[in-house]
Amino acid sequence: MNTWKIVLRNLKNKPLYTFLSVFSLSISIALLLGVLQLDASVQNQFKNSLGDVDLVVGAKGSPLQLVLSSVLHVDNPTGNISYPEAIKLTRNPLIKNAAPISYGDNYKGYRIVGTTPAFDSFYAAEIATGTSPKTSMEAVIGSEVAQKLGLQLGDTFKSAHGLTDGAIEEHDAEFKVVGIYKKSYKVLDRLIITTLESIWDVHDHEEHEVHEEHEEHEHEEAHQHEAKEVTSLLLSFRSPVGLLTTPRMINEQTNMQAALPRFELDRLFKFTGIGIQAISWIAYIILIISCITIFISLYKMVKERAFDLALMRTYGASNLKISTIIALEGICIVVLSLLIGFALSQLGLHFVFTILKSSLQQDIMSTLPLQSFLYTVILILAVILIGITMAIVPLFKMNISKILSDEK
Repeated sequence: MNTWKIVLRNLKNKPLYTFLSVFSLSISIALLLGVLQLDASVQNQFKNSLGDVDLVVGAKGSPLQLVLSSVLHVDNPTGNISYPEAIKLTRNPLIKNAAPISYGDNYKGYRIVGTTPAFDSFYAAEIATGTSPKTSMEAVIGSEVAQKLGLQLGDTFKSAHGLTDGAIEEHDAEFKVVGIYKKSYKVLDRLIITTLESIWDVHDHEEHEVHEEHEEHEHEEAHQHEAKEVTSLLLSFRSPVGLLTTPRMINEQTNMQAALPRFELDRLFKFTGIGIQAISWIAYIILIISCITIFISLYKMVKERAFDLALMRTYGASNLKISTIIALEGICIVVLSLLIGFALSQLGLHFVFTILKSSLQQDIMSTLPLQSFLYTVILILAVILIGITMAIVPLFKMNISKILSDEK
């Protein structure tokens, strides 16, 4: 009989063992591949979105919150800082690039960021169509914003107070779309960029309206002397020396704080890494259980069909031939489990990234690095190979004459 027919018949004759082996192994594979790809996608997106930002300066508070809010734009700001004081920091000859940013409004959930032309250089931003904002109330939008909201050059929109969609307070002033960024797969894709003057004008106009009836003259006179504020300041340095000295100087000698984006993200990933490791260990435990299940299944097959195997030996089948049949059963289970496990991991990741996309307003899913994928597959195959080998060992100790005589 054909070897493959024997293998398939054996698998069909023990459906429960086959199902349990495939099910447990598929779950462990799905968990391992899914967790690795999820972790790689999140880290890749966050680190990629840092661009060339070496340091972010903002109001006193949590440095991690400052990084998440001002660099990744996924949190609330720690407060505002004085624009003149922030500009003083940029006079440091060690600073290569500096961009003050100011935000607090959104349009349908997408943040509106006021900044200077230097902001684009942090992300190597290129405009696909149109131009950069030159005057107040002009805006250039990210590719994700343009795609999801259907905005085009010349369109206008009104901003709403706050950083999330659904805000009740809407400003009267209208922004005009003058440019659209090329897709960068960075945080820039989901931002609306305008000038600092746009942010100031929108809020100054609102303040004037609130006080207009009671203290119009006093407010205007005070406003002329009021210092402008920004949310934070993004910096990059010419050399590592600036990165070593500037943060300490800012934290100790000013009322602002300096945070290192890469350092804060590494700290964040260390905390999230605990959860990743926990899930990975669960997957490894399931993998070991799967190996044991496959071993038991194949070992029972050898013991229960000892007479059939002995007959095959008497008809000329070698130990290698019989071992091949048993090994192929295990390989069939492994291959089927790999296919199902990979499909389950992608299905689960699609669900998770759909949730993340709605909260981050950007697709962050990326493929698992080939090296990690191969490492995981090799590990799985090695563990299963051990189980198959252990199940085959009894074949070489089989006493054919005794088995045949006992059966008679």
